[in-house]
Amino acid sequence: MAGALRWIVFAIAVLAMNFPIIVTLITSLKSQRELSTNPGLWISQPTLDNYLEVLTQTSRFNIYAYLLNSTVAALIGTGLAIVLAFPAAYAIARSEAGKRLVLPIVINLRAVPLIIFAIPLYMMYQWLGLLDTRIGLGLILTIVNAPLALVILVNAISDVPVELDEAAKVDGASSLQVMMIVRPVIRPALVTTFIFGFITAWNEFLFGLMLTTSRAVPMTVGASFFFAASGGGVKWGTASAVMMLGALPPALLGLVMYRQISGSMTAGAVKG
Repeated sequence: MAGALRWIVFAIAVLAMNFPIIVTLITSLKSQRELSTNPGLWISQPTLDNYLEVLTQTSRFNIYAYLLNSTVAALIGTGLAIVLAFPAAYAIARSEAGKRLVLPIVINLRAVPLIIFAIPLYMMYQWLGLLDTRIGLGLILTIVNAPLALVILVNAISDVPVELDEAAKVDGASSLQVMMIVRPVIRPALVTTFIFGFITAWNEFLFGLMLTTSRAVPMTVGASFFFAASGGGVKWGTASAVMMLGALPPALLGLVMYRQISGSMTAGAVKG
C-alpha cells in the first residue's frame, strides 16, 4: 500500500512539473483546424505537419541557423567561462579572504538584474563591431556563466585536500602545474559546470534579443518569430513545434549527462 501511494505521489509530481511541456507537445501534434475546435489535451488526429513546416520552410525563418547560432554561442560562453573561472576558483578556494570577500561580491553582482547592463553593453558592442555576431553573443554569455562556474568550482576545489598542493610544491611544481594536478580530481565538477553553463547560455533570451538582429539570432529569439509567422494570427501548432525543437538540445544534454551531474552535486556530502 505504501509503495503504491509513493508511486502515485511521484506520478502527480512529475505530471505537475512537466505539465507545460506536455501541453506544448500535444499542441505541436495538432493541426490548425483541430486546434480551433479542440484546444484540450486530447488529440483526435495526431500530425507531424507542424514539425515538417518548421524544418522544411526555411526561406523566412531558418531554424537551422538559429540552432547553429545558439550552439556556437553557448559553447563559447561555456568554455571560456570555465577557462577563466578555474584559476580564479583555485585562488579563491585556497584563500580565506577570497572565500569570505571575493566570492560573495561575485555572487551578488550576478544577482543584479541583467537589464541594468543593457544600454552600456549595447553601446560598447556597437563601438567594437560585435553586434549581431556569434562571438559577441558568446562573450556576453561568458559573463553570464562566470559566477555560476566560479561557485561550483570553488566548492569542488575546497574539497580537495591542501596536502595535495603542498606535496606537488615540495616536488618543485609551479602554481600552474599544481592547478593541472588538481584539475583531474575535480573533473565531475568541471563536467557539471559545462552542462549547467551550456543550458544557461542556450536559454538566454535578453542579450540574444538585444545584441542580434539577423546573422547571429539564437534559438530562443528565433523561436519567438514563429508566433507571428503569418498575418492570420498566431499559428500555435507551428510555434509549439519550434519550442519543442528548441528545448531538445539542452534536454538531451541533461539526460545524457545526468549521472555526471548527480555525482558531482553529491560529492563531498558524506565524509568519514
